[in-house]
Amino acid sequence: MNTQLIINYLSALSMNNNREWYHANKEDYKRACAEFEGLLQALMLEIGKFDSSILQNNPKDLTFKLVRDTRFSHDKTPYNPAFRAHISSKGKLPVPVGYYLMIKPGNQSFLGGGLFADMFKDATRMIRDYIVQNGQEWERIIHEPEFERYFTVEGTALKRVPAGYEKEHPQAEYLKYKSWYLEYPLKDEELEDAEAFLAKAAEIFRIMQPFNDYLNKALVGFQMPKR
Repeated sequence: MNTQLIINYLSALSMNNNREWYHANKEDYKRACAEFEGLLQALMLEIGKFDSSILQNNPKDLTFKLVRDTRFSHDKTPYNPAFRAHISSKGKLPVPVGYYLMIKPGNQSFLGGGLFADMFKDATRMIRDYIVQNGQEWERIIHEPEFERYFTVEGTALKRVPAGYEKEHPQAEYLKYKSWYLEYPLKDEELEDAEAFLAKAAEIFRIMQPFNDYLNKALVGFQMPKR
């Protein structure tokens, strides 16, 4: 696995973010993409040691496109110079939640987990309801010393506790959330040694797993909206 090849390609794309350069360097993209998929395969094998539910995935099915939707954006650059993947028991769908990896040069890479998408009202309601009923388990997970060493729960949130929930509930602050996720930032140099990166990523994801498991228990029965 040549992670430096991935970084080099994405760095070059960042500096030449136009369709002409992208198409002229399509072979470099294919090589970098192959390296990323190899990295994902190796990472899944490591995650599989503590979460076997993700092992049936094909790395190709877990990745996201570089092409940006610029229709409603002031930034008209056509590509997002990042390789991204979501690894869960059902692939890259946002639910069930899983393990997220983004490699983006400029110290913008990170490992993530939890529910990033806040547009699914049913998912938000299900998690709020589960926290109401299972608040002690929530507190135990997020205040585990190993967890607190690496993570703080993030997410988009309302200013007030939503209607239908007690303002004085012990987890009231988390009931304001519409999404609940974790991010562990990565510096570029942490990606240079592929084997060291895999060991680090697997350890971070292992510590994250109880948080993901909690959200997935809340999301049992969730159906993705049909287009």
